[in-house]
Amino acid sequence: MVDVLPRVVPKRARSALRHFLASEAAGGILLMGAAALALIVANSGLAHAYHDLLHAETGPVLTPKLGPMTVHLWINDGLMAVFFLLVGLEIKREFVDGNLASWDKRRLPVIAAAAGMILPALIYLAVVRDLPDLYNGWAIPAATDIAFAIGVLALLGKRAPTSLKLFLTTVAIADDLGAVAIIAIAYTASLKLAALAAAAAILAAMFAMGRMGVMRLWPYLIAAALLWYVVLLSGVHATVAGVLAAIAIPIKKTPGAPDAVDSPLHRLEHGLAPWVAFAIVPVFGFANAGVSLAGLGLGAVLAPLPLGIAAGLFLGKQLGIFGAVWLSVRMGLAGKLRGATWLQIYAVSILCGIGFTMSLFIGGLAFPGRPELAEEAKVGILLGSLLSALAGYVLLRFAPAARDHAAQEERIGREIDGDGDVEGTEDRRS
Repeated sequence: MVDVLPRVVPKRARSALRHFLASEAAGGILLMGAAALALIVANSGLAHAYHDLLHAETGPVLTPKLGPMTVHLWINDGLMAVFFLLVGLEIKREFVDGNLASWDKRRLPVIAAAAGMILPALIYLAVVRDLPDLYNGWAIPAATDIAFAIGVLALLGKRAPTSLKLFLTTVAIADDLGAVAIIAIAYTASLKLAALAAAAAILAAMFAMGRMGVMRLWPYLIAAALLWYVVLLSGVHATVAGVLAAIAIPIKKTPGAPDAVDSPLHRLEHGLAPWVAFAIVPVFGFANAGVSLAGLGLGAVLAPLPLGIAAGLFLGKQLGIFGAVWLSVRMGLAGKLRGATWLQIYAVSILCGIGFTMSLFIGGLAFPGRPELAEEAKVGILLGSLLSALAGYVLLRFAPAARDHAAQEERIGREIDGDGDVEGTEDRRS
C-alpha cells in the first residue's frame, strides 16, 4: 500500500513559515466569507432548507449517546477531528522543531496565552454569576481563532509587522493546546473505561511504530481512524483523538533547512493544511455560524450569556494578553517584539479576541440538550469576534510604524528565509 498523501514539502527553507502564514491568512479570509454566507442564508428564505440540511440523518448510529449521525455531527465530530489533527501536528512541530522549541521561546507566548484564557473566563463568570445554569460556558471566550486573526492581519499587508504575525501564531498555538485540554477535561461528562483502554492501546501501538522506525503514513492514518472511533465511544469528545494521534506521528528535526521529505509529521501537515484551511474550517464556519437575527434586539444581545461571552472575548483577551506581555517585558522575562510599537502590540492583543472557530466549537459542547443557549452563545461569539476584528484592524491600520520597522522587517525576513530561528523579540536588556 502506498501513502495516501504525496511526499511534497516546500522546496526551500524560506517557504516553510511563510507558507504557513499565507495558508492561514487565505483560509481565514475564506472563513470570514463562509460565516457571512451562513448568516445571510440563516436570515433568508433558505433558512429552513439550511437547518434541514444540517440535521438530515445520514446514519449509522456510531454511539447511542449521539444517535443517528447527521450532517452536523459528521462536520463537528468527524471533519473537526481532522482539524484537531492538524492543530496537534502544528503544536508538536512548534514545540519540537519550531518557535516554541525552547523555554526561552515558549515563555512569552505561553504566559500571554494563559493570561488570555484565564481573564476572559473570569469576566464571563462575573457577568453570569447569578445564573448557575450558564457557568458551563466559561471556556467559550477563552480561545483564539488563528486563521481568522491572521486573515485580518493579511488585509493590512505590510502595515502589520512580521513579528506581530509570529507572536499571534505562537500565542494561538499555545492557546489551542489549552483549549484541547479544556475540551478533554471540562466537557467530558462520563467515561467508558473499556473504550479508554482500547484508545490507550492504539496510542501505544502508534508510539511503538515510531520507535521501530516506521516512516510510512498509512499505518498511522489507519490507527488514527481507529483511535477516533474508540475515543468517540469513550465519552471524551472524538476530536481529542486528532490531537492524540498527532502526538504519536514521528517528526525528524530539520532546523535551518526545508522540512524533511522522510519526516511523517511534516508530510502529513503539508498534505492536510490546504484541505483544512480551504474546506474543513469554512464548512464548519458555514454549518455553525448561521444564527437567526430575527427579533434580535438590544435586550437579547445584552442578555447575560451573549454579553458574558462578548465581554470575555473583547475585553478579557486584550487585557489579559497585553497585560501579560507588558508585565513580562517590565519584569525582564522577555524582550519587546522587534519592529513593533506598544500600540501595535495592544492592537494584536485585541485581534486575539477573535474566538470564532474554537469558541463556536466549545459553545456546542457547553450546553448539550439546550439549543436555545447554544444559539445565544453564537450571538455573543459573533459580537465579540466582530468587535475584536474591527477594533484590532482599525488600530493597526492607523497606528504609526516603529522607527526601525523597515530594518527589523528585513532582519526578521532574513531569519525566516535563512536559519528559520525566529524569536521576534528584542534582547531583554533593550
